[in-house]
Amino acid sequence: MTALPQTRVAPQATRPTRPTVRSRGHLPGRRIAYVYVLPFFLVFAAFSVYPWVATAWVSLHDTRLSTYHQSSWIGLENYRNLFTNKFFWNAFRNTITIGIISTVPQLCMALGIAHLLNYRLRGRTFFRIALLMPYATSLAAATVIFAELFDPNLGLVNWSLHALHLPTVDWQGSKWPSQIAVSSIVIWRWTGYNALIYLAGMQAIGSELYEAAAMDGASRWGQFRHVTLPGLRPTILFTIVVSTIGAAQLFGEPLLYHNGLPDGGTQNQYQTLGLLMYQQGWANDRLGLASATAWTMFLIIVLAVGVNLLLARRRERRDVGRSRRTPLLAGVPEVTAR
Repeated sequence: MTALPQTRVAPQATRPTRPTVRSRGHLPGRRIAYVYVLPFFLVFAAFSVYPWVATAWVSLHDTRLSTYHQSSWIGLENYRNLFTNKFFWNAFRNTITIGIISTVPQLCMALGIAHLLNYRLRGRTFFRIALLMPYATSLAAATVIFAELFDPNLGLVNWSLHALHLPTVDWQGSKWPSQIAVSSIVIWRWTGYNALIYLAGMQAIGSELYEAAAMDGASRWGQFRHVTLPGLRPTILFTIVVSTIGAAQLFGEPLLYHNGLPDGGTQNQYQTLGLLMYQQGWANDRLGLASATAWTMFLIIVLAVGVNLLLARRRERRDVGRSRRTPLLAGVPEVTAR
């Protein structure tokens, strides 16, 4: 008899067991991660989400500060009163004009200062620290100093104009001069802060791009235009969005410039939406109308930020298409921000 050939039985593959941490006193990895981030969500819900929802609820009621618990439902009546109020539209226009006057020069100056500090200069560290000094200065102290500088009778600004045989200006009673004075406080405080943000963005751009541009014969202005600006596009967009939000919420500077009064001048010539909201809630005892103003400010900020992002995306798509068609612009390689 012939022996039958033996067949080998392949060993069954065993699944690798996933290590689990379920011993007493330990939590799985995912759950313990939620425990770590739970304090943030609790604080965010208590100090951001709840006031946001509560403000929306109060805006639909006739709520007085003196009788807060006796409010009555009125629906959208506060919003109708707000949009038919001439003080709201005056504050809305003032917010836009002061925002433009303060934001555009501020970001342009910050960009120029950052470009200068990006080169190897003597005392760069000192200048970088000095740029943060206005930001670290108390808002009340800075506003008091600027109010003294722009004083119509004893201020240094009018004294300088008189010394130059120029007409003096009423920096507190006139509309545009007072808005320029308030905007100068904002410019002084935030220019250095934005300059350091731009400087950090410039240092993130590769030095080989500047070397390639210099080898192609580009001047410093050409390098700034075709290398620095495209590389800083995300940073510039960030500062524009943050400055827009800050301009829409402008409150402390115009309040302290008028000695702590929320009127925004004798003729409301520089009263912003933030001052109007404060006046309605705490001076006029109308919390419902003030809450409607706060929600209107929130919607204005969302709309302004959305428009900025839309314009930035359209500009980015157009530049990407242009760089694909013409990869070299005047002999200088252009950086397209991602």
